[in-house]
Amino acid sequence: MRDSTFLTLEAAIADEHFPEVDLMLRRGRHIGRDDGTAYDYLADAQALLEGFYRRFGCELVQQSDGYFYLLPSGDRLGRRQLSSGEMLVGQTLALLYLDPATLQHGGLVAREALLGRLSGLVGAEILVRTLSPRKRKYDERVAAETVRAQVGEALRRLADLGFVDVLDEARLRLRPALMRFAEPVRGLGDRGAALERLVARGEVLLGDASGGDEPGAEEDAAPDEEAAR
Repeated sequence: MRDSTFLTLEAAIADEHFPEVDLMLRRGRHIGRDDGTAYDYLADAQALLEGFYRRFGCELVQQSDGYFYLLPSGDRLGRRQLSSGEMLVGQTLALLYLDPATLQHGGLVAREALLGRLSGLVGAEILVRTLSPRKRKYDERVAAETVRAQVGEALRRLADLGFVDVLDEARLRLRPALMRFAEPVRGLGDRGAALERLVARGEVLLGDASGGDEPGAEEDAAPDEEAAR
C-alpha cells in the first residue's frame, strides 16, 4: 500500500478536491490519469475512501489500466445501466482503442472511423434498430442520418462517464476506461479479435457501467445479458 499524505478520513474529505471528485464518482464518471489532480487525489486518498464508499454500498475500484470508478453493490446510490445503443458504441470504441493504429495517433480517432466500424460489425439495418429500438420500419433513406444522430447522443453519454473525450464534430480521444468493455476478454492473447467476435454476436455486457445516477435522471432500459441486435 502506498503512503498517503492524509492521516485520517476527515483530512481526506476536507481536501479541496473531495467535493468535485465525490460528485464525479457518484454520477458514474470514470476518473483517469488524464483528469490530472482529480486522479492524483484519488490515488493518494484511496485507502481511506474505500471504507467511506463501502458504507454507501459501493466499491471504489482502481484498474491497472489507470482509472477509478464506483461499483455499487446495492441500491443506496441508485443504478443506471447503459442502453443497448450506448453499449454497442462503447464496445466499438474499445475495439478502436485496442487497434495499434489508434495508439500511433495518440488515442485520437475520427468519428467517421467509428461509424464505419459500427456498420461493418453489425450491418446498417441492425445498427439502426439497435440505436433506435422504437423505430418499427427501416427506411434506408434516413438510416445514415438516424445513425449519426444516435451515435452522437451515445458519445455524449459516454463522454459524461469518462470513456471518451469529444474534441469536436470530427474527432474523438479514446480513454483507458474503455477497457471496461473488454473485461470479458481480458487475459486472452488477441483481445481485439475476441472482443470483435463477441460484439458481432451481441454478447458483451458492461454491467453497472455508470455506477450511481444523477438525482432525478430518467432511467434507461437496462440491456439484457445479451444485447438484442
